[in-house]
Amino acid sequence: MAQRIDPTPALPALRSATGCSLRPAFALGHRRAARLFVALASAALLQALPARADSLRCNGRIVAVGDSRISVFHKCGEPLLRDSHCAALYHPSYRTPVPQPFASALLPCQQIDEWLYDRGPGNLYAMVRFRGGIVQSIRYGGEPP
Repeated sequence: MAQRIDPTPALPALRSATGCSLRPAFALGHRRAARLFVALASAALLQALPARADSLRCNGRIVAVGDSRISVFHKCGEPLLRDSHCAALYHPSYRTPVPQPFASALLPCQQIDEWLYDRGPGNLYAMVRFRGGIVQSIRYGGEPP
């Protein structure tokens, strides 16, 4: 009969109340420990990211990326706050913004609107960003910026 060889002979096995032997966590093996570390690190990184969404529910209606500003206003009503600014345009072959004298004469700026909705007690605020009058993104946050 072949004798079983214990891979961790220096580590004493602990007995639980059920009689099963328990090994310390560092005796799991390098591969399992590495997988566990990657899984825990990934979970921690996902928690740190800001919440993003592709849709927003208002009064039983759904607002989604690609909807128009008028559609959002009709579905959700007046926002708590509004912000509007003109974003610089970039030339397709360059990574720098088009200089101001040329940008205003040749290329108009891109209108960006951000609307903040208070979704009621117990819910996060919703920030709807429009680019050129179309919903570009919807983000959720804990408090207004």
